[in-house]
Amino acid sequence: MSPHETSIHDCQLTELPRIAFREGNITAIEGLKQIPFETKRVFYLYDIPAGTARGAHAHRHCQQFLIAASGSFEIQLDDGINSRSVRLNRPFQGLYIPAGIWSSQCNFSSGAVCLVLTSEAYDESDYLRSHDAFLQWKQGANGSRNALKKRQNLPFLDLSREIRPIRPDILSSLNRVVESGWFVLGQEVKAFEQEYARYIGSSHCIGTGNGLDALTLIFRAWIEMGELKEGDEVLVPANTYIASILSITENRLKPVLVEPHFDTLQIDLEQLKAVYTPRCKALLLVHLYGRNAWTPELADFCRQNKLKLVEDNAQAAGCMTLDGRHTGSLGDAAAHSFYPSKNLAALGDGGAITTSCPELAYVLRCLRNYGSSQKYTSLYQGINSRLDELQAAVLRARLPYLDSDNLQRRRLATLYAKHLKHHLIHLPKATLFETRRNRMSVENVWHLFPIYCERRDALLAYLDKNGIQAQVHYPIPPHRQACYPSLHGLSLPITERIHRDIISLPLSPALDEADVMRVVEVIRGWRP
Repeated sequence: MSPHETSIHDCQLTELPRIAFREGNITAIEGLKQIPFETKRVFYLYDIPAGTARGAHAHRHCQQFLIAASGSFEIQLDDGINSRSVRLNRPFQGLYIPAGIWSSQCNFSSGAVCLVLTSEAYDESDYLRSHDAFLQWKQGANGSRNALKKRQNLPFLDLSREIRPIRPDILSSLNRVVESGWFVLGQEVKAFEQEYARYIGSSHCIGTGNGLDALTLIFRAWIEMGELKEGDEVLVPANTYIASILSITENRLKPVLVEPHFDTLQIDLEQLKAVYTPRCKALLLVHLYGRNAWTPELADFCRQNKLKLVEDNAQAAGCMTLDGRHTGSLGDAAAHSFYPSKNLAALGDGGAITTSCPELAYVLRCLRNYGSSQKYTSLYQGINSRLDELQAAVLRARLPYLDSDNLQRRRLATLYAKHLKHHLIHLPKATLFETRRNRMSVENVWHLFPIYCERRDALLAYLDKNGIQAQVHYPIPPHRQACYPSLHGLSLPITERIHRDIISLPLSPALDEADVMRVVEVIRGWRP
């Protein structure tokens, strides 16, 4: 590949081999083995004042491999179109930077040492020390910039790019499980359950195989406890994902669909009051798109009518109320999903239930494990839905990054809300309000960035033509799904309008401002 065409995605964070000794560890680096070039030069930077930045340049031909031999620092990377930041803080971890990438180091800790291995001997003519000169060079070579743009199509979700900065943490966690030799309901699951319960603010966390099982088991446990019975009604937003409805009907309970606010996409209390009857025994509150759906008024209504309050927190890990409580701790129980696309994601399926009710937690722990309170002794007709050790270890590695990832989501959402202007596109009014300084800081973690467009298919086709992938969440509302013919007669005009017009634009912590502004500029150029 020509250096004119290299991108920030070609910069790879690599974990180096470690040989452990009681007296201290050793890491050896061999050219063409740990790094993709033969080393011709080695130098190191030290005595750098803490917090300073240095070294902004690019190379025409030279490749580099950087290691934080001591302390920590950040590398800012720029390929002329997109940028990203990588933090180095482990002596057994290095960053490969190919030729044709603008890079600089910043935010050095006190006593940091940056070790640099290069593929070429020093040659001043190989350096590009002006960013303008770098951009001009990058755009040369027979339109290679257009080739780079074409190669850098923007997927809706690039999971490999998202986990790349913490790949060493994940690999270390997986290796810890492999070395332990224990893979189901061991120390990793126990530790994650404790850590996640503490993070959410609940007394108990019960890991499950996936988010749907988490929801289903909550209702099942209450039936086993005599708190609910078959035929009871459960209030649920009409515009939710089908899993919310499936968890209700799987327990032979009856879903009562409630219209949402068009401006917030969350359940409407007034609409809820209009369909409530004494047969309703629970409210399944869904924090859709990452936005908090809980309000004090909803909680009061549940208390006054003795409704169980269940939270579907699958899309809202890390979301908070204005008074500082996490969603997932607001009701009687909450279900969480760790599907790979979620804000807190495993490398496969995974879920959990949080609750502060010890009796409920006990029944749930039994139900997820064949109904067993102890091995080979079943109190209930349970199922097999256990969060495995490998996924628990991954989640433990990713949980410390959840808040910073959500902060990046908020920053990108603010850019969309500020700059996205088109006469055929409308943002939910709550989106515009929440991106103001105070509100956006807590009540939305932007699992998705939804917009409305009456010419949705035309916009999706236009974005795809320009290398941008958008998705629809969700094209068919639950009451129009073939699996629920009994609901087909419902008239839910707000829900149907949402599902007809809604589009989700790319948004994840792996994206940067350049990615978002590219989407904005492409949409601004839409002339249907």
